[in-house]
Amino acid sequence: MYKVKIISIFPDSFPGILGQGVIGKAHSKKIWSLKTIDPRKYTKDKHKKIDDTTAGGGPGMIFKPDIMGKAIDACYRNIKSKEKYPLIYLSPRGKPLTQKKVSKLSKMKGINLLCGRYEGIDQRLLDYYEIEELSIGDYILAGGELAAQVLVESIVRLLPGTLGHSESSEMESFNNDLLEYPQYTRPKTWKNITIPDVLLSGNHKNISKWRLDMSEKITKKMRPDIWKNYKKNKTSKK
Repeated sequence: MYKVKIISIFPDSFPGILGQGVIGKAHSKKIWSLKTIDPRKYTKDKHKKIDDTTAGGGPGMIFKPDIMGKAIDACYRNIKSKEKYPLIYLSPRGKPLTQKKVSKLSKMKGINLLCGRYEGIDQRLLDYYEIEELSIGDYILAGGELAAQVLVESIVRLLPGTLGHSESSEMESFNNDLLEYPQYTRPKTWKNITIPDVLLSGNHKNISKWRLDMSEKITKKMRPDIWKNYKKNKTSKK
C-alpha cells in the first residue's frame, strides 16, 4: 500500500477530490492510504498558534519551525527508511512538477507532503529536513492543499491496479516528450464534423502512424519546449 501523509492546518480539505472517481476507488481498494497531520496538535498555547511575524519585517506570517518540525517528525514515526518516503513542500519556487518526476515518486513506498499557508515556512525547516520543493505551475495559490491533491492524484494514477487498462497511463501526454493525440467517439458526425476516416479504417498500422503524426504536430505547436527534448532524443536514438 502506498502511504500518503499530508501536513496541513486544514486537514478537513482531504480527501477532497481524491475521494472521487478512480482515485477514490483505489483508496477503497487499499492501493493507497491517506493520513492528515494537523500541526496545531503540537502547540501548547490556548490559541494553538502555529505562525509568527517575519524576521526582518515584512507582510504576512511564517509557520514556526518548532511546531512544524514536530508535525514532520510525526510523519516518520515508526519508519526505518526515510529515503522511500520523500518529504516535499508544495511551493511556487520549487522545481516544476513533471510526469517523469511523478513516475519516480510512484515507485516509492509513500510520500509526505507539507502544505504551506500565509507567507510560507521557516527556511530552517527546509534546510534541516532537506525538504524538496515542487511547484505545480508559475502562479500563486492561497495554500498548498490544492497542489497536494494534484500531486497525489498524479501519483496514484500510476499505481498498479488504479486504472482499468495498463495502457491508459502509457499513451498519455508527456510520455516520450509528446502531447497526446486527439481522441474521438460516437456519433461519427457531430455539428457537421466527422471523425477522421483513418480512425474508422481498422488499419492499426495507419492509426498508429496518424496518432504519432498528430502528437508531433500538437507538441511542436503547443509546447516547443518539450518538442526540443523530443527531437533531441529522437535524433540520439538513430
